[in-house]
Amino acid sequence: MAIAPMLDWTDRHCRYFHRLFTEKTVLFTEMVTTGAIIHGKYDHLTFDPAEQPVVLQLGGSDPQAMAECAARAYERGYQAVDINVGCPSDRVKNGSFGACLMAEPETVAACVAAMQKAAPGLRVSVKTRLGIDEHDSDAFLYRFIDTIAAAGCQYLTLHARKAWLNGLSPKQNREIPPLQYERVYRAKQRYPDLHIMINGGITTATDIVNHLTQVDGVMIGREAYQNPAFLGCFDALLTDPTTVPTAQVASFAEQVQVVEQMIPYIESHLQQGGRCWHVARHMLGLFQGQPGAKRWRQHLSQQGPLATDAEQLMRNALALVLVEREKFDQRIAEMTNESI
Repeated sequence: MAIAPMLDWTDRHCRYFHRLFTEKTVLFTEMVTTGAIIHGKYDHLTFDPAEQPVVLQLGGSDPQAMAECAARAYERGYQAVDINVGCPSDRVKNGSFGACLMAEPETVAACVAAMQKAAPGLRVSVKTRLGIDEHDSDAFLYRFIDTIAAAGCQYLTLHARKAWLNGLSPKQNREIPPLQYERVYRAKQRYPDLHIMINGGITTATDIVNHLTQVDGVMIGREAYQNPAFLGCFDALLTDPTTVPTAQVASFAEQVQVVEQMIPYIESHLQQGGRCWHVARHMLGLFQGQPGAKRWRQHLSQQGPLATDAEQLMRNALALVLVEREKFDQRIAEMTNESI
């Protein structure tokens, strides 16, 4: 089980928050470019030890720069680095990395080899689409996999869609190209010795159990971010991947406990010169589909950007949720009495 790298979403605050729901799920950083690591002023390799196991996702295509970043990551405590060969944005394409690299498997292979040489103890993986533009055949995908596997890459995540590099935005590329899970299954059958993880459109525990009969792992993207309580069943799935857990989301009490645990974390971030909103924005999806979820989102969205007191912000938002839950329970009780 893994939570996908999502640009502007899975930063270190988001990952810490997600880790409170699941101890064992692999977390991925948002994509970081080699230039940002080598030349940037901000330390893009920072992570909390509590996030482990955590994987750095790296964007780049120059083997020397990729190797340098891999070595730095390994020195900082990362045990794995993933190469982004799936992002279809214009900015990434103009930088000659991301999904466009599917057309250059030799370049990706050279990066894999250089990274493994620079950090022999590091696991190097690749996350990619099934194809790009008109290059959407199994033969095209298999040539890519053959090439990077020959360079030593044994871990692969397949987003079960192709990408259109021209004409679609990144958001549209997550929705318009159809999901093709069977192609991922066929790839696993063709490469039984590779560890292949599936990604794309997976939103339920039942989906996860079904996919795990065909592949080695499942990566969850937007559903994990938009409905973080879903992560509450991941450890159970890792313990028994053949059975859909009875509890498919974290309970209300467990979600409240996570909020309590986040308060000192946000306060510590404030003391280091940060803002409440840097962290609180990742918590908007809490209580998704439950009474009070809308009030929770509204309060954090309206008060969070200027808040300077983490405890007050979170407890006031929780109080609104509790009021809505009481109203909901009262309506249910009244409906029950009327039906008797």
